Amino acid sequence: MSDRIRILLFCRAPAEGPEVIERAYHEISKTLADTPGLLGNELLHSLIEDDAFAVMSEWESFEAFHAWDEGPEHKGQTAGLRPYQDRTRRPWDMYAVRATY
Repeated sequence: MSDRIRILLFCRAPAEGPEVIERAYHEISKTLADTPGLLGNELLHSLIEDDAFAVMSEWESFEAFHAWDEGPEHKGQTAGLRPYQDRTRRPWDMYAVRATY
């Protein structure tokens, strides 16, 4: 079993189009590049719903994520995507990596 966790943030593109989500994702990712414990992230686009996106970030541990999440920089660093969070569902979820091949 691994200590790694993955966070999924669910977003919906605004009427202006998916480029808004893509721009915000790239800007945020640049600011997070040297965040302790962050192993990486990906922008996922739904093949079912054209306006649906998810950002998957992988962290070395829950403790590393929690330290960043509770830190003073978190809110400012992720503000660009906050208006597009999918509020029709829980806008984010957290998963532990239980197995990998």
